[in-house]
Amino acid sequence: MTIKTISPQNAQKLLGEGAVLVDIRSADEYAREHITHARHIALETITSGGAEFSNAAAVIFHCRSGNRTRMNAAVLESCASCDTYLLDGGLDAWKRAGLPVITDKKQPLELQRQVQIGAGSLALGGTLLGALVSPWFYLIPGLVGAGLIVAGVTGFCGLARLLMHAPWNRGTAQQ
Repeated sequence: MTIKTISPQNAQKLLGEGAVLVDIRSADEYAREHITHARHIALETITSGGAEFSNAAAVIFHCRSGNRTRMNAAVLESCASCDTYLLDGGLDAWKRAGLPVITDKKQPLELQRQVQIGAGSLALGGTLLGALVSPWFYLIPGLVGAGLIVAGVTGFCGLARLLMHAPWNRGTAQQ
């Protein structure tokens, strides 16, 4: 069996015939916006063997853009004994096709986006302050860069941990 891609329109038709749609994104991404009737099973759960779809007629996996599903196609295919598909273009393509999604703007931005905004703001602010006020402020973008390197090498992101405890993120479905 080889995993196939499927267009949003054909996926919607297949869903009407009993296929299961699985959103592999993180819980915070799913909470903010997801396809109607999609089941949330994070990629980490699937890769650890925590998901099987033995009773499904077909399974369609999706992420935001289709990248994560393509990169993990072999793992996704191995957890289903039926026809498996990757939603071509992911949630973005589904929305471009005008198909229904559930959006909850009360949910905070995804944690990864918050980290990008925070790190970028600190780097830009430190650079501007370094140029306009004192060269000592250049330490800020240097520390941000070092933090990003540590996060990339170890998987531990101090800024993400800090942001998880921010008031706007309390009570959300963070992983």
